[in-house]
Amino acid sequence: MAATVVRGQNVDIRMWTRPDEVEEFAMRQLQNISALPWAVKHIAVMPDVHYGKGATVGSVIALRDAVSPAAVGVDIGCGMTAVRTSLTASDLPETLRGLRSRMEAVVPVGFGQHRATAFTERDASDWAAFWRKFDDLTPAVKARADKALHQMGTLGGGNHFLEVCLDTDQRVWVMLHSGSRGIGNELAQHHISVARTLAHNAELPDPDLAVFLAGTPEMAAYRHDLYWAQDYARRNRAVMLRLVCDVMRAEFPQILFEEPISCHHNYVAEETHFGEDVLVTRKGAIRAGRGELGIIPGSMGTGSYIVRGLGNPDSFESASHGAGRRMSRNKARKTFTEQDLAAQTSGVECRKDAGVVDEIPGAYKDIDTVMANQSDLVEVVAKLKQVVCIKG
Repeated sequence: MAATVVRGQNVDIRMWTRPDEVEEFAMRQLQNISALPWAVKHIAVMPDVHYGKGATVGSVIALRDAVSPAAVGVDIGCGMTAVRTSLTASDLPETLRGLRSRMEAVVPVGFGQHRATAFTERDASDWAAFWRKFDDLTPAVKARADKALHQMGTLGGGNHFLEVCLDTDQRVWVMLHSGSRGIGNELAQHHISVARTLAHNAELPDPDLAVFLAGTPEMAAYRHDLYWAQDYARRNRAVMLRLVCDVMRAEFPQILFEEPISCHHNYVAEETHFGEDVLVTRKGAIRAGRGELGIIPGSMGTGSYIVRGLGNPDSFESASHGAGRRMSRNKARKTFTEQDLAAQTSGVECRKDAGVVDEIPGAYKDIDTVMANQSDLVEVVAKLKQVVCIKG
């Protein structure tokens, strides 16, 4: 669909969804974002848009010489990784419970962490240099070094997941969704708090939209910590993927893996749009430059898409990061039961208890509608349906 233009305050708002389908609080946030004096051209709103802290989830914001840490989100570098295997559905056992259990045994979920460090030279060759940079992060996180070490290669909770999927050709894929874990969250919270204290943010309509300005020590400190956390998130997914692929190799000795696809969807990038060098924040959005591969997941009982970007300039070459929530976690818990969860995840080997009812497919927007709304942003490469889903 073509974007709908809504008049903003400093810049307009381009939406790849119907404005009347956006919740009131999220629309108010978008208006607040459009008032930022550093905003360039317009705000791009993805079809999975929903309310978030400071900035809406599903928003793409290009700022001139400024960046808002809340427009990145607290899970810095959160994103997706997927890999297609040589297996087909016929290679999988009749029951997948054992495979799920072995994967859960190697990848800690929820608040879990590894007892010993899980990363190896197979994941990256520069671990020593990467960890040395921890000492240069803000002193506010210095006590978290050991936790960061042992959370490397862990899934977390909430909407993070690890899945085994089948595409429409019955090929088996491994896919996972996670970010920078506790260390990324603490870095984000620290810098959001710092930004709120700066004088140039005093008149903003929402204090959580506070920005750092180019050329200031606060901006330099944030970007230093931000890029480290984005790297942490990328490495975290790589370690988990290797751990899970090792399980698959042990289970299926004949298996081969193609080149993984990986993308952030909570991050900052230095890019050029409409002839201007800008800092782009994608919060709940992936980069979808022409020809670039990306991953757009649905919910734990529906399916996901591998996509190729079309490079639409009006979206700042972006697309949605998933289906997007249509109700809060609290409302989902009050609305749905364990029986509803079992029904909506029928055929998927996964948790079906009260602890994950807030992740039920009914709490999310329809992924196929989301995809239809962004047909001018991406083209579909493959549609996946999970047969195993692991959540914290």
